[in-house]
Amino acid sequence: MNKQKNCQEYINELGRRIKQYRIMREMSQQELADKTGISKRSISRLEQGESVQLNNLFLILIALDLGDNIELLVPDQAKRPSFYLEKTEKITKRVKKKTEKKAFKWGDEE
Repeated sequence: MNKQKNCQEYINELGRRIKQYRIMREMSQQELADKTGISKRSISRLEQGESVQLNNLFLILIALDLGDNIELLVPDQAKRPSFYLEKTEKITKRVKKKTEKKAFKWGDEE
């Protein structure tokens, strides 16, 4: 997958790959549905590049023995080698945008 793809192209590619893994494991959509507890229709929708719930995607990946790869979707910053070099800096936990302070005005001023 390259950086130039839009969201729908990523979903289509993901569905195509999941279908390949399911077929490689010689599983029907119904067997995967039974193993995950989600509907066959949801599996079909995902394989066709349609939107599905995120938890259903994870259930399917786990059922196809791809659960270890879920962590690769958003890698842990602390596991980057450069993290240890940057460790002396304060770790940002959240971002708060600075607002402009306006001068106080009395009610009769404009």
